[in-house]
Parts: sequence; C-alpha cells; structure tokens
Amino acid sequence: MERVWAPSAADLRAGGRPLWWTVGPTGELAVLFVHREYLHQSPYIKGWVGWGPKLPFDGVLVIRQADGSVQRRPIKDVQVWPSHIALLPDSRLLVAGGRTRREDTGSWTPNAAVFSLASGEQQDSFCIGDDIPALVTDHNGSIWTAHGDEGIYGGHPESSAGLAGWSTAGEAIWAPAGRLPDRPLQGCTAATEGDRVWLIWYSGTRRGGTFLTRITPSTGEVTSWPSPVAKPDGFAVRGNRAVLTRRDHNEPVTEVVRAELFGDTWSVTGRHKVEVPGPVVLRCGQGRDGILWLRAGDTWLRVGA
Repeated sequence: MERVWAPSAADLRAGGRPLWWTVGPTGELAVLFVHREYLHQSPYIKGWVGWGPKLPFDGVLVIRQADGSVQRRPIKDVQVWPSHIALLPDSRLLVAGGRTRREDTGSWTPNAAVFSLASGEQQDSFCIGDDIPALVTDHNGSIWTAHGDEGIYGGHPESSAGLAGWSTAGEAIWAPAGRLPDRPLQGCTAATEGDRVWLIWYSGTRRGGTFLTRITPSTGEVTSWPSPVAKPDGFAVRGNRAVLTRRDHNEPVTEVVRAELFGDTWSVTGRHKVEVPGPVVLRCGQGRDGILWLRAGDTWLRVGA
C-alpha cells in the first residue's frame, strides 16, 4: 500500500479533527475538518465515526490534489448531520446525512446540502433517501447510494429498492427496477470506473450473499456478479481485475484481496493481511478508476487493482 496523506501538525494544532472524507473523480482527496468546540464523542462508537457535531457547525475542507498541492476551503453553517461528503462539478461540495424522516405532511426532511467551495455557503438542500451506508458521485456529478435495512423497509420510495441514483439537484434518476439478482438488505461500499458506477451490497434472503453491481448510466445497463469477498468495506476495479478489503474493526490491520473476472465469475487470486498506520473503522474505503483509497486512523493509503 502507498501512503498518500495525513493531516499536518499545523492542521491538528488548529484544533480541527479530520472527519468525513471523499475522493473526487480526478483523484483529489477531500477531508472535512471540524473544530473540537463543535464536536462530542460517543463512548460506544470507536474511531473517527464516533465524533458527532453540534448543529449548525462550521468546518474547513482540506483538498489534497493529485499533484500533491493542498487547498483549504471554509464551509459555513452546516445544518445536516453528516455521514458522507462528495465533490460535485463547478467547485461544489455535497454534505449528506445517513438518515431522514417523514413529516406529518408526507414529505421527507432534507438530508443533503450543497455548498459552494468559493463562498463556503449553502446553495441547495434535498433528500436522497434514508439510511445510506455507501455513497459515491460519478464523473458527471450524479449521486449514487446503497441503502441499509432501515431505509429499505422504512417507507422511503427510492430507498426501498436498495440502490438509487440521483441528480446533483436531488432528483431520482435511476432505480434497479427488478434488474438485481436478489433483494438488497445493506450497502457495503461504492466505486467508479470511467463512466461506470459500482455499488456493493448484500442480501438478507436464505439464498443471498454479497454482490457487485455495475451500472452504466449512459445506457442504463446493469450487471451484477456474486462477490468473491463477503461484505467488503473497500472495492476498486480496473477492467477484469479488482481489489477488495475487509477490516478487523478498530484494529490497525486489514485484509487485502485481489480478484479477477474469469468468464462470469470473480475469483480470488491473492489474499493477505496488511498492517496499517491506524485503526480501520466504518466507511474506510472508496474506489476510483482502479485505485482503492483506504483510511487507517488519520492516514490515507491507496492500492491499485
């Protein structure tokens, strides 16, 4: 694994904690720092995901470009409890919460907000389904989500299908429409490969398992394969080769699995445990064009498919 980035001493001395993160379509790493004055820590949740903000809060988005340069952009008055962030076209940031709720009017509360990176101010807000374990944006800025059981069975119309696609304005633009091999129960992770999107999920039926679903937005083609790894938390693919990871929760170690597509089957070609710089917890992996990015503590690593 290649070590890519960790917060500078100056970033940490300023009082901010590196929390939600994403990788953009061109390989830029973006990490949202929030000052400790806005945060409290759950005694029951390990790692960085156990830190939660008091709403509203301000933050600083630190962007490490592919050439190694670093930019910092203030983000103001965030009123969504984040689970994910994502970079959008035209220098914008999506901040998305994992949950929403239905109001007495029958509408769903917004759980996503879009911020301008130029001004740091909110431009839009909308709902992108309920219970979102995995989220990724594609090269055109569309948003792709894989949902959990509370979203699938909680009454939200798009979440109920398990996988969904959204425009940058929060409009539902894609649903699986019966083209999946089983009924999803929980999303695992997500990746992009060129103009294709991969959503990784598992089923709760007796004949179920974990599946790799590839979506081609331009044609609507949907193809799914049984995963060679049960419930991975990281996935990246290039052509007929893939790399997947499974963490030992809150331990500084992860299992790296290499797989290759032979005919219609993804088969394991290599498997080994890797020690990493810090504990690995939820939402630790994201795949971009054959590169798997992995968060271990406050250090970001990457490994190619």
